[in-house]
Amino acid sequence: MALDPRSGSFVRAATQVGVDADIDAGLRKYMLSVYNYMALGVALTGIIALVVALNPAVMQAVALGPMKWVLFIGILGLGWFSGKIMFSGSWPMAQGAFWLYASLWGVLIAPMFYLYTGESIVRVFFITSAAFAGTSLYGYTTKKDLTAMGRFLMMAAIGCLVAMIVNFFLESAMFHFILSIVVVLVFAGLTAYETQNIKSAYYEGDSGDMQNRKAIFGAFILYGSFVTMFIWLLSIFGSRE
Repeated sequence: MALDPRSGSFVRAATQVGVDADIDAGLRKYMLSVYNYMALGVALTGIIALVVALNPAVMQAVALGPMKWVLFIGILGLGWFSGKIMFSGSWPMAQGAFWLYASLWGVLIAPMFYLYTGESIVRVFFITSAAFAGTSLYGYTTKKDLTAMGRFLMMAAIGCLVAMIVNFFLESAMFHFILSIVVVLVFAGLTAYETQNIKSAYYEGDSGDMQNRKAIFGAFILYGSFVTMFIWLLSIFGSRE
């Protein structure tokens, strides 16, 4: 039955359409800020990795000395406490945590510029970008609740971390190859789950400072998944120097 423009139902319907349009526009703006932060973080990581790689003394210290463990522990620590830092501290502290995280990753992965050819690094970067875009888009558009899957994958990610540490001592090439495939699949799934969570967080109705914090926290989480996928895809498809 058509709605009579003079009726209250027509007014309510028109109002609802306007509200939905505002929500969609707000959601697009919010998600765009998440992806923009993440893209800038990836760019910073690349720049720092290149700068470190051009400094042989620093690069050697990272690749061969204990500095890599300091960086690794720093990255894990920031990842673990990121939520508390970004939601309990000041806004500059939230920003600082994100940029520090991206910078530490840049220093840590700098030796890859020596291990792999530039062409393969670029190729794997685009492969990672395509895989990330596909899984993130799935998380954004799917109506399926990914909570159960996400919890399982987070436990799997912890298992991968333990396996990685164990293989550091075993030095098994076959185990490393299998682990690489598992890590990529786990973090591809986590990307979809994280994107759905970031989208859901928008509908909680926060605005202003809190929404900005949610955006940079979402970027922090997605950035971590992107870089992890890139590193392990590089170990699979990268061409060594």
